Amino acid sequence: MSLSRSAMMVVVFSLCVALTCAGCDQQGSAEKAGRKMDEAGKAVGEKVEKAGEYLDDAAITAKIKGDILNDPLLKVLQINVTTTNGIVTLSGVVDSKQSIDRAVEIARGVKEVKSVENGLVVKGAG
Repeated sequence: MSLSRSAMMVVVFSLCVALTCAGCDQQGSAEKAGRKMDEAGKAVGEKVEKAGEYLDDAAITAKIKGDILNDPLLKVLQINVTTTNGIVTLSGVVDSKQSIDRAVEIARGVKEVKSVENGLVVKGAG
């Protein structure tokens, strides 16, 4: 977990605690407040997890795009990269089958990638 994700989790959880405690006086019941705190904690945890997944996906996409940019065979403007839950989708029109193979190889080489869906096509083919 990166520092920014940890900081975000602390801020969101702190806000949740403050809002829940503010409601304690109105509820009049420590048990009700405790249940609300548990529910809020679970909701915050789910939000933080989703935010973390989004950040992980963005990092994967950025890494792949950077590697494509640095590869002399590939043209970064021809290849679109999207990542959702660790699944990378490559799309676009490239110059050769060799370019497709190389782009897929680069994407699969990133540690956090679960799978690669290849939607690349060769210019003029088909």
